Amino acid sequence: MAHVSIQPASLSNVHLPPLQDGAHNRRLTMIAVVATFGGLLFGYDTGVLNGSLSFITDYFGLTTFQQGSIAFSLLTGATLGALIAGSISDRIGRRKMILVLALMFLVSTLGCVLSPSYHALIFFRFILGLAVGGASVTVPVYLSEVAPFERRGSTIGCNDVMIVSGQFLAFLLNAIIGNLWADNPEVWRLMLSIALAPAAVLFLGMLTMPESPRWLISKGRNDEALAVLKTVRSAERAEAEMAEVDRLAKMEERKVRGTWSDILNEPWLFRLLLVGIGLAAFQQLTGMNSVMYYGTQILEQAGFSRNSALAFNVLNGLAGTGGMLIGLSVVNKVDRRKMLTYGFLAVALLHALIGTIGILVPFENPLRPYLLTVGIVGFVLVVQGTLALVSWVVLSEIFPLNVRGLMIGLSVAVLWLTNSIVSLVFPSVVHAMDFGTFFLFTVTCLFGALFIQVCLPETRGKSLEAIEEENMARQKNL
Repeated sequence: MAHVSIQPASLSNVHLPPLQDGAHNRRLTMIAVVATFGGLLFGYDTGVLNGSLSFITDYFGLTTFQQGSIAFSLLTGATLGALIAGSISDRIGRRKMILVLALMFLVSTLGCVLSPSYHALIFFRFILGLAVGGASVTVPVYLSEVAPFERRGSTIGCNDVMIVSGQFLAFLLNAIIGNLWADNPEVWRLMLSIALAPAAVLFLGMLTMPESPRWLISKGRNDEALAVLKTVRSAERAEAEMAEVDRLAKMEERKVRGTWSDILNEPWLFRLLLVGIGLAAFQQLTGMNSVMYYGTQILEQAGFSRNSALAFNVLNGLAGTGGMLIGLSVVNKVDRRKMLTYGFLAVALLHALIGTIGILVPFENPLRPYLLTVGIVGFVLVVQGTLALVSWVVLSEIFPLNVRGLMIGLSVAVLWLTNSIVSLVFPSVVHAMDFGTFFLFTVTCLFGALFIQVCLPETRGKSLEAIEEENMARQKNL
């Protein structure tokens, strides 16, 4: 296929009518609340292992490798789920995809709760991973395509708040359930079953939510798209956005049909994909999810008893939620590149601090577990308030409409693949290197800051269409 070179007229100079108060804002808030239950499930299902794993290990008599495999099974499923969910949602729509994922959450969670053996648990954790990975792609894209650019960062950020809230809920309930019923060998089943409630809310809620107007435009369903926009914008603003999105969609019809061939044959798209993949990989190489999955085990290694570790691990969930709320309050005001760069540098410093305390402070010192807790809680707060929040926002913004699902799907698949590899080897690496492991994360964080400065375009304060045309023009000039 011959590709037509297009010199874009800048959409950065297109002035949309300002946002106005009205019922449409309440509708937008309701859409965000319902859709982000997918994020809550993402957070709970990844965080619940932190606390339940010790009980699962005792119940099935697991080896260290088998412990890692329980986390690895979900993350492998999430990698595949992210890879396929983007392309499926490009075909069937964001809303339908989220409904399918909600059903998968329900079925797989019930399977995990009722698992009679280690192998059955691995199977259902893999299916659950498919749902988690699919939600991690589809929900941010849905929100980015529904929200106005002035509120896009905070709207997508609501999903990140729900993710860390889900993790916090998992840590809190694990601590309560684990301390109350520690003598019950099947207490882990109760910990896992909590996720059934938000899965049901997600499914029932999405039945009344609209489809993404930008997806509808990409399918030529302009009347439906305008009708949806008028429920979440003023009439004047809806008409203006409709014209902006429709113009770029028609321009793309000559150039980008929405296939992998388009991405691989267009250098600017391929380079943009590499930027998304790099951001996703570096986000995970901070070790953020290793702390989320194995925080209780780290605190036990620091010197706490199991019950004390469960209780103190709640601070990680609280710090993650607090950090995310702080980040959410400034994400529409501070450049994305700045938040990511300073986040990587701060996390590198905290990793070095945790490693130094773990190595130099003797195990017999009663202050050791508390010093390590301060370092780990600070790490979680900074990561969630900067890197976790802004990475998901940027990944939802930088890709063009017709290939958005494909490109974010592959980027997030790389994120989950990196996550799964780090999580699988983390227990063994810690066993071999002890707290020296954290110095490895320090180095990767420094490289992450350099990557952001060199490669990442700025997206704050621009419509999705303006971002798309600027990326196209910038890449063509390289």
